[in-house]
Amino acid sequence: MPYQSPALAAALVIALLPAAPVDAQQDIRITAVADYVEANVRPWLTEPAIINAVIAQNALHSRLSQADIQDFDARWRAELLSAKRPLIDAALSNPLSLYLKGQQRATEGLITEIFVMDNRGLNVGQSDITSDYWQGDETKWLKSFGAGLVHIEEAERDESTQLMQSQASLPIRDPGNGEIIGAITVGVNLDAL
Repeated sequence: MPYQSPALAAALVIALLPAAPVDAQQDIRITAVADYVEANVRPWLTEPAIINAVIAQNALHSRLSQADIQDFDARWRAELLSAKRPLIDAALSNPLSLYLKGQQRATEGLITEIFVMDNRGLNVGQSDITSDYWQGDETKWLKSFGAGLVHIEEAERDESTQLMQSQASLPIRDPGNGEIIGAITVGVNLDAL
């Protein structure tokens, strides 16, 4: 039998083994994000800064029609391209947004964005500008608010930051009665996790 070096034999064995499925790597990332969110984000969900802001906006928006919601969203998107941004500026400077910016800064790069949504899927506060004001038609809100689940999206490379990140969304419950009143989404930097 001809001599084979141990390195060559190991390389042949590795080459013949099936590659680990991409889904397994994705599952590991989802588990890491879920663990991080449970330990570090879920505790925020009883903070008065979040609870009170969501309850107040739910009351304020209780009579909005779907057309009103779409008008808000269209206004937000138009302001993204404008020098004058009263809706965006008001949202980014409200007390909840300032609280969320502080929470994001405290993670030292682990969280790339945070936004809180009301019971209609409209932004209540955010650490950074979102691409739209209404999240109510998106899976993140439908799964977290609508179904009461923790929803973690597949990892993607953010085009602007070039960071691998995943968004995790959780329902926000009224601490008094357990009713779901809103949702929160956080972007988790997988490169830093």
